[in-house]
Amino acid sequence: MSTEIKAPVFPESVAEGTVATWHKQPGEACSRDELIVDIETDKVVLEVVAPADGVIEEIVKGEGDTVESGEVIGKFKEGAAGESKPAESKPDAKEEAPKEEAKSEAGSREAILSPAARKLAEENDVDPNAVKGTGKDGRVTKEDVQAHIDSSKASVGAAKPAAAAAMPEVNVAQGERPEKRVPMTRLRASIAKRLVEAQQTAAMLTTFNEVNMKPIMELRKQYQDSFVKRHGIKLGFMSFFTKAATEALKRFPAVNASIDGNDMVYHGYQDIGVAVSTDRGLVVPVLRDTDAMGLADIEKKIVEYGTKAKEGKLSIEEMTGGTFTITNGGIFGSLISTPILNPPQTAILGMHKIQERPMAVNGQVEILPMMYLALSYDHRMIDGKEAVQFLVAIKEMLEDPARILLDV
Repeated sequence: MSTEIKAPVFPESVAEGTVATWHKQPGEACSRDELIVDIETDKVVLEVVAPADGVIEEIVKGEGDTVESGEVIGKFKEGAAGESKPAESKPDAKEEAPKEEAKSEAGSREAILSPAARKLAEENDVDPNAVKGTGKDGRVTKEDVQAHIDSSKASVGAAKPAAAAAMPEVNVAQGERPEKRVPMTRLRASIAKRLVEAQQTAAMLTTFNEVNMKPIMELRKQYQDSFVKRHGIKLGFMSFFTKAATEALKRFPAVNASIDGNDMVYHGYQDIGVAVSTDRGLVVPVLRDTDAMGLADIEKKIVEYGTKAKEGKLSIEEMTGGTFTITNGGIFGSLISTPILNPPQTAILGMHKIQERPMAVNGQVEILPMMYLALSYDHRMIDGKEAVQFLVAIKEMLEDPARILLDV
């Protein structure tokens, strides 16, 4: 029986998507619930799985084609017997029979890759079937591919510069300068559009301050073991910043507001987005109702979001909304920056690298672990006085964490 393969039903906020990767070709055997095609939207990669055991009968929408919600992208024949080919098989696969037989003798399998893993494998010309998967149901993760690459480099005794991985190996005459042109992903194009829009439409300003991280670092050191034993997760810095920002947002409602046309929308809740960098671009999953979350709840959710982001598993719902955003450039070594607003939000907090600096304390010079904080805000909604006081409130709570508990 032949059935239609359709693109997933997109949420209202997503108009269309792009066929990213067909993991199966016409005539190839598929098992029920096996991944057959990835659809990339401007927010997430959506996976389409086989509805039953059978074969791909026809591909209607090829890789790179634009598709709408629920649109037919292919045809599937249920119950039909197909050829079991590797996901990256080529038209001349018959000529490579000895190689296929060798794989069969070694225990042939059909690798299932996450989008990030597939991208890394293609960039480095890695055979997915040669990589041992450690993910759920044997899925090959990006880390598995990277480990395979590192192992291969070690075996030949000549590691190549990491920067070379992004450029395919080509034979180039001396003096020539190779280039690689690839289309911008839908997610990165969406990010670019939103960032340009924020700069063009908002009266964006940035105010700076610095915070002494010694109190929090000592608190973490004192209670880390007990925290891990009780909650099963490490106590990081982000949970403190999230709680401090939540309390500050309650005191300065304009910073927690958004602009909708000529209307100013004040939110009676705090949903804080946490910017996460991935291979595909920047994504901002949202922590809901942070006022009701404890430090452990925040840490667990951030770890969960980070894992999902790396595997391309974040749902659109998890990245929708948000009344305020925190971004941490410090993990990449940034000392100071001016973060760009995440529309329609009116403010974003930038964290940076913790660096020891000589500071004047009570007339004496002390070496303290300092961090610069940056608050970019929309001057149409927030006055300079409010922005500065908001950032000072965060600074004071971080330098004296008891203020968070006492609400002072």
